[in-house]
Amino acid sequence: MAVGTNNIIEAYNDFYTGSDTEWRMMGARSKARNLVEVCRDIKPSKVLEVGAGDGSILHYLNEWNFGEELYALEIADSGISLIQNRNLSRLKEVKSFDGYTIPYADNTFDVVILAHVLEHVEHERLLIRELKRVARYIAVEVPLDYRFGVDRRMKHFLDYGHINMYTPTLIRFLLQSEGLAIMAEKTSLTPVDTVKFCEFNVLKKPKTFVKTIKIELEFGIKKWLGFLLGKNKTEQFGNAYTVLTEKSTQTLQIF
Repeated sequence: MAVGTNNIIEAYNDFYTGSDTEWRMMGARSKARNLVEVCRDIKPSKVLEVGAGDGSILHYLNEWNFGEELYALEIADSGISLIQNRNLSRLKEVKSFDGYTIPYADNTFDVVILAHVLEHVEHERLLIRELKRVARYIAVEVPLDYRFGVDRRMKHFLDYGHINMYTPTLIRFLLQSEGLAIMAEKTSLTPVDTVKFCEFNVLKKPKTFVKTIKIELEFGIKKWLGFLLGKNKTEQFGNAYTVLTEKSTQTLQIF
């Protein structure tokens, strides 16, 4: 998780307490699967995850032999400690950073991963330019929080630290306007098991037959409509958007 002022750094220092490990691992599995899928054609050797949290995505990348060497940057001290305690065999280094400045030389990595970070970042373009500096490829996943009336749910999202809202179109515009070419992309729904765990274990809502069937039906209908009606409908219903980009020469000049 990455943001850019001293006050916010302090706020995130104790963010990862380890008390919600099962929930984080469940979410991380689908995120890691999406990232591996969009990166399937590049076969990276050196991989950096920026805003690595508690290392749950790194856990799966390590388990699935994604990259020969893994590196991590994290803003929260509690996250760094949890990453180190995982003792991942392919993890070479974990460093703290300020949310923007990446402490590595130009073109150090094959790919940089930025998963569920941009929605927390005050100055998105500054971070993206740093990612471009240190790697040829950038793989990004963001939650698709935007829905009609989202401004009426500000407290809900701000409680999670989400200060930016995205649709697939908006994130593509942001990345392409920063000189990145889209190589592969995927829009995904939150897996049914993850939704159920959130409802019944995290939010502590009563587990009823009707609620369980409703979750399964909603997932099935959205998936079917996306398949039937194409990309636009899939992106409308999606919960996350994952994209692999490559440096290009077409950069928008912002004055």
